[in-house]
Amino acid sequence: MKITLVRRVVQVLMLVLFCLPPLLAGWGLAGLYAGGDGEVATPAEGVFFGSLSASSLGPVPLFDPLAALELLAANGGAAMAALAGAGTVALVYALVRARAFCGWVCPVNLIGEGVDAARRRLGIAVPERVLDRRMKIGAAVAVVAASALVGFPVFETVSPIGAVSKGLVFGGFAGAGTLVAIVIAELFVSRRVWCRTLCPLGGLFQVLGRAGQVNVHINHDACVHCGRCEEACLADPVILAPALSGDDIIVRAGDCMACGACVDTCPARALSFSLGRLPARAQTRREERDPVSES
Repeated sequence: MKITLVRRVVQVLMLVLFCLPPLLAGWGLAGLYAGGDGEVATPAEGVFFGSLSASSLGPVPLFDPLAALELLAANGGAAMAALAGAGTVALVYALVRARAFCGWVCPVNLIGEGVDAARRRLGIAVPERVLDRRMKIGAAVAVVAASALVGFPVFETVSPIGAVSKGLVFGGFAGAGTLVAIVIAELFVSRRVWCRTLCPLGGLFQVLGRAGQVNVHINHDACVHCGRCEEACLADPVILAPALSGDDIIVRAGDCMACGACVDTCPARALSFSLGRLPARAQTRREERDPVSES
């Protein structure tokens, strides 16, 4: 089965997961109460409840790592509980591949893929890249600093991720304007300009992604250098360059979303997922081709 198909199913299921608690408790979506006059449990009393910004799994709190840092900057010690919950989330994503959140969970990426398809159907051509992908790291630093200055989490008030996840569950659509702007930019300015270069949460996960243990591996003998993987890459084609040039055997950049788009599109099946941070550089390539026992 194509990885992309599995990934899209997971993206939809994640949205369903957050919508289920209020529905099972007899409430409606968008914060609306759909029950009758009888007493019903609140959705928060269930095993799981929340949004992508903050949720709980039984007694375990789970927080968006960037939101937790913003709270810490804005409120100091009052955010220590959020930091503990964020640490669990950050550790899991960092060990897998931090920007797997962007590829497999974030609803903005799912919408972006829909915009990609719409642009192709409409025949609209946009540049592949207009800004440096590392700008989003600066954006993450900026929103934390701004939160410290104003005393509240700045990005959470305009987050397009929250506009979807909080909107569906709680009816809070504060980031809807940002989401509309992203769709317009995706259609007419540049491909993936938000996810690649501006999203502060993506910037934080880009830094954590260097520790990821799930990596795209290349078989240099099978690669025909057709360029289709670069065309398919959702993160930024430049992250594939070291592997395609023969200087590395895995895609090492923290920006990789482990989305599998490059693996799916490779006609020679030269790309696959591997586990672990394999040794880098051309030396590894030579050893792979001509293994020699050490004496």
